[in-house]
Amino acid sequence: MFRFLRRRDAEAPAPSVEGGAAEGGSAETDVAAEAAERAAAFWSWWDDNLPEIASALGDSEPQRIENLVADAVVGVHPDLTFSIEHGEKAAFALVISSQADPGLRPYTDAWMAAAPAADTLWEYHDSVPAVPDPTQVTVNLRGEKYPLEQVRVVAQVDESEGLVDVAVYHPGFGALDENARRALTFLPLDATLGERLAADRLGRVETAEAEPEGSIGLLELRELVRELDRNAR
Repeated sequence: MFRFLRRRDAEAPAPSVEGGAAEGGSAETDVAAEAAERAAAFWSWWDDNLPEIASALGDSEPQRIENLVADAVVGVHPDLTFSIEHGEKAAFALVISSQADPGLRPYTDAWMAAAPAADTLWEYHDSVPAVPDPTQVTVNLRGEKYPLEQVRVVAQVDESEGLVDVAVYHPGFGALDENARRALTFLPLDATLGERLAADRLGRVETAEAEPEGSIGLLELRELVRELDRNAR
């Protein structure tokens, strides 16, 4: 997997966009127009540079084009992250993520709306997607391996708010410090739901020190949250 999740220097200036909001226009309209202009510029760049990108990945040398793509993503917005991964249906996937920041969503939305159609070589995602089967994933932390099939979750659904509060348990929590436990709490949720669904539908997230009663596995959690999301729309 060519996974180089990357955000450029936060102090890097955003590229200027000529022209301002039309008289009487709203700030929201101005942001949408700016985002659309930046997205169009990115996809024009992508089309011009795709042969070089495909060549580097075909040679298993993604480092040749990492900075090239990172600089282009800055043109969409300097706070976005990106990764190039194996695709779900295509050979490769280009993922640009707002890391659940709602202020960045106009830029990822515009980028995705202007994306070319997926083909056998490339597919495109505006948030980190869920993995096909999170129970087959093993996370490496502090030199130890933690299979996500061992994760158990208690979920409380608040249908009025359209949110699910969860408590996450893994038998390996006891050997981890606070930061590592936090990572092992959120990684399974992102892998199971994907970045956007997790941001939209998860409410309170807690770490459980002992396996709670009535817990479910990650695949059951996915179905529960997806069903809530379908009903909430």
